[in-house]
Amino acid sequence: MIKVGTCGWSVRGGKKAYYERFNVIELQDTFYNLPRVETAKRWREQAPPDFEFTVKAWQAITHPPTSPTWRRCRVKVASEAMDKYGFFRPTDEVFDAWEATLKICLALRARVCVFQTPPSFGYSKENMSNVEAFFSSINRGRLVLGWEPRGTWHEHPEAVKKLCSDLDLVHVVDILRRRPVVEYEVNYFRLHGLGGKEVNYRYKYTDEDLRRLLELVEEYAELGDVYVMFNNVYMADDALRFKKLMGEEFE
Repeated sequence: MIKVGTCGWSVRGGKKAYYERFNVIELQDTFYNLPRVETAKRWREQAPPDFEFTVKAWQAITHPPTSPTWRRCRVKVASEAMDKYGFFRPTDEVFDAWEATLKICLALRARVCVFQTPPSFGYSKENMSNVEAFFSSINRGRLVLGWEPRGTWHEHPEAVKKLCSDLDLVHVVDILRRRPVVEYEVNYFRLHGLGGKEVNYRYKYTDEDLRRLLELVEEYAELGDVYVMFNNVYMADDALRFKKLMGEEFE
């Protein structure tokens, strides 16, 4: 099955309008600030029964408090604890952050949780050790866990392959930029625009881009479910155009 959606509530008109157009979303709210469990349960109850939430893991797991993304975080970290958050560090703070994220995943009945690491978390023996220690220790329940490495990891595909294979992780990629290095029964693609460096959020996909995307997605759909999540300024429009290209009709 090919599942198409966007990273965040992207449709004008709010959640109801989104539900009318898509049947899956990757929540971004959970990355910046985890909601209360009761709030997550309410989101689940208000959504259509067949609607699917995927979750972007809380940044306290992946990003240090020095990251610009923490400006939107309501948690205030004391100066002496700055090195205890992010980068999959084997600390109580990081493991507690995962337990809190897991509760939200369960409340939403999510199938997939995505961990996106910043370019500053590049390839190194220490970072490999952190990834291994984190994912080999946590309770993942029945969740499918995906990791989107950035930065210098792209220059070390064998290291990514070993970690994903050993730790049962989906290698999350922008399929229009690179292919996953491991085969899995689920593939998860996050589309960040073309051109530029790591991302180009202001890019609007052309019809030719979307036709190429469909060819790639159909190839991976032979292996199992494929998530196609647009993450650019024009993501709602581009995702709808892609769905129409797949042959789906909208009112």
